[in-house]
Amino acid sequence: QRSYCSICCMWRGFVCPVLVLCLSCSPLFSQSQAQDRATLHRSDDPAGRCQYTFTVASPNESSCSGGSLKPEMDGVLSRLTLLEGLVSRLTAGADGSAGADAEATGEEVLQEAYAQVTLERNQLEQENEQLNGQVQELQRRLDEQVKEAESLRQKPCPQTHNPEYDFGNGAYQEMKAEVTQVPASRLIPEGNLNFTGCGELLSVGDPVMHRKADSIAGKYGMWLQDPEPQGSQYTNKTVWRIDAVGKDIRQLFVYEDMDQFSHGFPMKVLVLPEPVESTGATIYRGSLYYQRKRSRTLIRYDLASESLASRLELPHASFHGQHPYSWGGYTDIDLAADEQGLWVIYSTRKARGGIVISQLDPGSLEVKKTWETKIRKNTVANAFMVCGRLYTVASYTAPNTTINYVFDTQTGVGRALSVPFKNKYNYNSMVDYNHAQKKLYAWDSFHMVTYDITLGRARHGSR
Repeated sequence: QRSYCSICCMWRGFVCPVLVLCLSCSPLFSQSQAQDRATLHRSDDPAGRCQYTFTVASPNESSCSGGSLKPEMDGVLSRLTLLEGLVSRLTAGADGSAGADAEATGEEVLQEAYAQVTLERNQLEQENEQLNGQVQELQRRLDEQVKEAESLRQKPCPQTHNPEYDFGNGAYQEMKAEVTQVPASRLIPEGNLNFTGCGELLSVGDPVMHRKADSIAGKYGMWLQDPEPQGSQYTNKTVWRIDAVGKDIRQLFVYEDMDQFSHGFPMKVLVLPEPVESTGATIYRGSLYYQRKRSRTLIRYDLASESLASRLELPHASFHGQHPYSWGGYTDIDLAADEQGLWVIYSTRKARGGIVISQLDPGSLEVKKTWETKIRKNTVANAFMVCGRLYTVASYTAPNTTINYVFDTQTGVGRALSVPFKNKYNYNSMVDYNHAQKKLYAWDSFHMVTYDITLGRARHGSR
């Protein structure tokens, strides 16, 4: 007859791990007959907890003795202890994974911040070294100057044998500069003194500023007075101004006279029918002549009727940056007026960038005659017409430059020239001639200025 041994397994309310442990680690279930007789009972213990009881028949033992039960119980307890440790480690790992991620993220942020601080520190150290080098260089120069000054103090003054100077008695004679007045006849070639006719340009005076623009729109532009006004509405005292900075230039400001212009009080503002390109416009005989934006079209705008009077496409003319003056600004086509009429200064593909001059009919804008010169348009800063002659300005930024070339349309001959010219404000974007006042009008970096000029009789066979 066989007896049965009952083992009760309980651990923190976990049933399945204990069940697996008990079933997997005991030789009680080695016999199939014993496994068939295994029973499971569930009941509450005196403490109110759920209690599971396994009953398995033992094929070897006749009864359950206390001595033989203890080793089995010790084995179960040891396995339960190992299981508890395993669960504790698993629980700790699950809870610590997020913390590890956060810790890793924090470590990355700290490393990045540390790298940034290190970089800034290195930059500051480099700047500090540069500043120290500059300070040392300045200190060295200062020491040299101090030594040089000390050397000059110790060096005795050279003695002179001139009896007029008696240094021992402390009598010093003041050195005075003798100013010699040079008559104008020595500056202007003989025969040109008081010459008031149409002649060759001999000199250009210093610029006189009449107004300074008060906004960025006045960086460059054009301003003029009509040398031959027509009608009674406007006179030769009326001042006209166009600011050429912007995408759609249409406003023509009108001032009653130079005084109102200087104070910035226009008497009206006209809106032109077509936008203006660059700074090449001119005023002549009651009309504004200008180039339409992004085209080779010339427009005559009648100032009295405030309407478009005529237009013409200038044949083969380069435009919008193909052959401008050296300062740029889309100055491909430049209109001008002088004693002999209306002119246009430009270039063509055939001329390969060389300056071309055409005389226009003031009414219809038809081309009367054309001349080609040997000076390239993009090598000069600006150009203007005086008495049928083309003059070019060498630089638009150099404070002291020259008018470096002249071309006579009567003889068809051009030659180099060297007449001093000043860009006082270092960015001259417009130069035009008013033959009634014998002045050049210019726009020099926000400043609207005029130059007095001197004309004389022609030389070298020119008219």
